[in-house]
Amino acid sequence: MSDQKQDSRPAIEDSAHALISSRRVEGTKVYNKAGEKLGSIHSVMINKTSGHVVYALLSFGTFLGLGGNVYPVPWPMLDYDPERDGYVVDLTREQIENAPNLGLDEADRPRQRSEEELVYAYYGQVPHWGGAPY
Repeated sequence: MSDQKQDSRPAIEDSAHALISSRRVEGTKVYNKAGEKLGSIHSVMINKTSGHVVYALLSFGTFLGLGGNVYPVPWPMLDYDPERDGYVVDLTREQIENAPNLGLDEADRPRQRSEEELVYAYYGQVPHWGGAPY
């Protein structure tokens, strides 16, 4: 006999909710507008004060996420597509390959403002701390 309790609550369909655990976002596929798989989300970076997701770290071209680099993509650039069960971004593979990137060993560490400015300038986005787009 098992000591674990059985959960008698009915399963809830994920698409009915606006919130998702960061653990469920990690590994989610990312596509371009043409439907080509660009990679998957390695992790998300969250502003500790506001609680907002600032950017996703996109992983591609690595085996099981081992080795290689990750590419910060400002979160507002990603749109969730329930049909693909993934995120869509209006970028090409070449744009991402040429974007500012981080080694996996440094991906979870805080970045200098100047390094984050390079990301927002590359994508022409408004930085998460405010101001005009680059």
